[in-house]
Amino acid sequence: MTEWEYAKQIIETINARGGEAYIVGGAVRDYMLGHLPDDIDIATSLFPDEVLALFPKAVPTGIDHGTVTVILDHHPFEVTTFRSEGTYSDSRRPDHVALGVSLEEDLLRRDFTMNAMAFNDGNVVDLFGGRLDLEAKVIRTVGSPYERFD
Repeated sequence: MTEWEYAKQIIETINARGGEAYIVGGAVRDYMLGHLPDDIDIATSLFPDEVLALFPKAVPTGIDHGTVTVILDHHPFEVTTFRSEGTYSDSRRPDHVALGVSLEEDLLRRDFTMNAMAFNDGNVVDLFGGRLDLEAKVIRTVGSPYERFD
């Protein structure tokens, strides 16, 4: 089984329990470019304790940031609750994280449009034009004002 198939299995488990879950970030970008990614992150509407209860092999690796590592057949996947972030006083880690926001708010906090896409059940959620930016070979930041790097 590929990493992508394992990730889809996690998503199906979460969806079957009433949650929402998506493959997010660089894995979606790589998939859109025709590559099967090795490193797949999953974002979900469920809170960490709910994710921990769903999977027999799950480790609370970043509870303060909403992250649980789910392990399927020795393959680890970071599953993180939809979140928004506050300011970055150290330019690296957010000073405050709010869990339980919408998928849109979670995608809005990401760096570039090509990394702000989500994938679920064959559908790509692309709220900021990441797919078009990939096709145009343009790097553009998420948010306002947009910055473009050619």
